[in-house]
Amino acid sequence: MPQRVLTGITTTGTLHLGNYVGAVRPCIEASRESGVESFFFMADYHALIKCDEPDRIEASRLQIAATWIAAGLDTDRATFYRQSDIPEIPELTWLLTCVTSKGQMNRAHAYKASVDANTAAGEEPDAGVTMGLYCYPILMAADILMFNAHRVPVGKDQVQHIEMARDVAQRFNHLFGKGKEFFVLPEAQVDEEMELLPGLDGRKMSKSYDNVIPLFEGGSRALREAIARIVTDSRLPGEPKEPEGSALVTIFDAFASAEERAAFRAELRAGLAWGEAKQRLFDQIERQIGPMRARYDELMAHPEKIEAILQAGAAKARAIARPLLDELRHAVGLRSFQPLKAAAAPAAKAKAHLPVFKQYREADGQFYFKLSAHDGRVLLQSQAFAGGRDAGEWVKKLKTDGAAALAGAPVGLLALGEGVSEAEVAEALAALIAAAAES
Repeated sequence: MPQRVLTGITTTGTLHLGNYVGAVRPCIEASRESGVESFFFMADYHALIKCDEPDRIEASRLQIAATWIAAGLDTDRATFYRQSDIPEIPELTWLLTCVTSKGQMNRAHAYKASVDANTAAGEEPDAGVTMGLYCYPILMAADILMFNAHRVPVGKDQVQHIEMARDVAQRFNHLFGKGKEFFVLPEAQVDEEMELLPGLDGRKMSKSYDNVIPLFEGGSRALREAIARIVTDSRLPGEPKEPEGSALVTIFDAFASAEERAAFRAELRAGLAWGEAKQRLFDQIERQIGPMRARYDELMAHPEKIEAILQAGAAKARAIARPLLDELRHAVGLRSFQPLKAAAAPAAKAKAHLPVFKQYREADGQFYFKLSAHDGRVLLQSQAFAGGRDAGEWVKKLKTDGAAALAGAPVGLLALGEGVSEAEVAEALAALIAAAAES
């Protein structure tokens, strides 16, 4: 199977220049790699968690779809669809919900942040928390596992959700696979070098800071007016200017070749006026964005063209999703009626070779625990705890949350056994969780 890469775009607003440089452009370039199947979807179910304004949802879906197409996404090569056009996704979400522990959801970052904010404000811990917010990671897992994506480009704040998707996939495979792996285990792709554009005031470009440069909205006039508001120092025309650390120069770099970057810096150091520098920046961006904007405007004027593209993408996506979901329904027992097999005589159930946790106290008075395989190999070794209760709490957390707890453990708290990989430990924890569920 080719490597599958999946990217979701939440539909609650319009995209700005920072979104284009940091996400849209690199994702489109990556989709052109040979040997890669790319899936891009409008995460409109996710949008309902954050937004209860139907008109805003409707407008954002259209604008963002038009943006990606206008920016050069090859919808014949990549699979581009709306999440809400794939009914298999919410059905898979329910199947995954039924094997996901509440304890794991309790530790999801978005939910914990809401609880912490409520507690700090003196509110009830769950005030304003919807089940959409609470179960958000399971819907995200369904998005990923529905198409067995190998790589999922995410920010650092989303890595926990990929770990949860891996854990849920392992649990489902173990409970229902009978030796078959229905789901591949996705990997988070965090681009440490991802280009983050500064905004008009030098901070990260973000609508929350009201410092963005529009991508297509408002046309070339809005682009020019935004660039004119970029904060610069007070050096006059003719005075040398230091390019490094300037937001204007950083934005120019995102649209320039190495030779153009060097020439621009040399001119600034030679006294180029900031007003002229802003004109150069506008010209540089407009040369690349202008043709895309014309395509965007044409698409916005004919939404039926976007609709046709997305419907074709949904058909491609469902051709993959439907057969897999049919397999999953059969695996969990949701099958067409047929004569039941005669009950076999009860047989002694073979005892599974499960890993075991052992808690103990050393001569130093400190408490420890370790996870050992059935053959005696140490898979995981804890550091020292002052009290046995503390050690027991971590054992309980690992037994309940599996790989998610492993990923969230403080640095140095747990050490892998010699020659043992994280994947082997995660599989052992998943086996314990599955065995507990069966019993």
